[in-house]
Amino acid sequence: MADRSIIQVIPALNQGGVERGTIEIAEALQKAKIPNYVISSGGKMVEELEKLGVEHITLPVQTKNPIKMWLNSYKLEKVFKEKNAGLVHVRSRAPAWSVKWACNRMGIPFIATFHGLYGMKPESLKKPYNRVMTQGRVVIAVSAFIRQHLMKEYGIPEQHIRLIPRGADINRFDATKLSEADIDAFAKKYDIPRDKPIITLVGRLSRIKGHSVVLDALKQMKNQDVTVLFVGGNPKGDYEAELNEKVKALPKNITLKMFAVPGDQMPYVYALSTVCVQPTLVPESFGRGIAEAQAMGRIVVASNHGGAVELIMDGRSGFLTPVGDSRVLAGVLDKVLNMSADERAKIEQEARESVRTNFSIQKMCDRTLSVYKELMGNELSYKTRE
Repeated sequence: MADRSIIQVIPALNQGGVERGTIEIAEALQKAKIPNYVISSGGKMVEELEKLGVEHITLPVQTKNPIKMWLNSYKLEKVFKEKNAGLVHVRSRAPAWSVKWACNRMGIPFIATFHGLYGMKPESLKKPYNRVMTQGRVVIAVSAFIRQHLMKEYGIPEQHIRLIPRGADINRFDATKLSEADIDAFAKKYDIPRDKPIITLVGRLSRIKGHSVVLDALKQMKNQDVTVLFVGGNPKGDYEAELNEKVKALPKNITLKMFAVPGDQMPYVYALSTVCVQPTLVPESFGRGIAEAQAMGRIVVASNHGGAVELIMDGRSGFLTPVGDSRVLAGVLDKVLNMSADERAKIEQEARESVRTNFSIQKMCDRTLSVYKELMGNELSYKTRE
């Protein structure tokens, strides 16, 4: 049946990388003229989905209450029947249980994307809870790092895993599409000086993102006449107090700005940046911020673990530094700021080409639709671009 639909299930459609990926796949399915729907509890991005012509179905799939999860499975089953679902793609653990129960009763396949390192403790509870993400027809890993995690921690055979790295929108994150006047207007709006190098860290202001490592590195740099941007909102609680103390100790000629911007303004942040840093203290599953900065032709310095290792060829398309080592980070930042224009251009070009070749949204969508085709066979009729 060529009209069998594909349904994506996600807890909510608020801003985030997982949510963005859901929208991107929905758009790719629309372009391929494949019936598709998204089920979530709602959120800011529902309007964006509906502009694509994709129907959103609101259900309380964000709940972690076991009884409500079980009841949700019957609500999902009803929707799956009404929409003639041929495959369900789920992206989070709580709704994955509801999806599994509904799909098992109906005899239709489901798949899950394993987006991150879910908590493992207490292992007696967490690991069995997490395992539902591996119990579909296949499991999608967003990086080789996550694939290895699935094989090591959950004993999942490699043939059950499909490696599909997340991607950067190379059409949106394209420096050639931004005018100098618009970049300057953005800088003025956020009071960002453009008369000295700009070091940027993009990410929510939490301890694991490594903001404190950057602040420690700044004090050790030889080149301290810089502007630093922390883009991701304001810190809270003890971490706010910790960062404020470190900020007070910075050399006076360092300018620090902490602010958040709408997602569609991020290209301007990267356009202003001289170098981007991602000094995460825990490994990230992929590192979409790295890929986006690279697509914009920016040199990225990141911690040497997790998905960053797959995105950055050390010394060729960026730089990797030991986790939490502010001294080495300071030295690498000085090195980047002291590079000649030709040296910088060579690394920036390598970074751009790497993203375009391996980590674009188009690649991610084509590979995902190929998995759908693999599992649905003749029930799905379309052409992939790969």
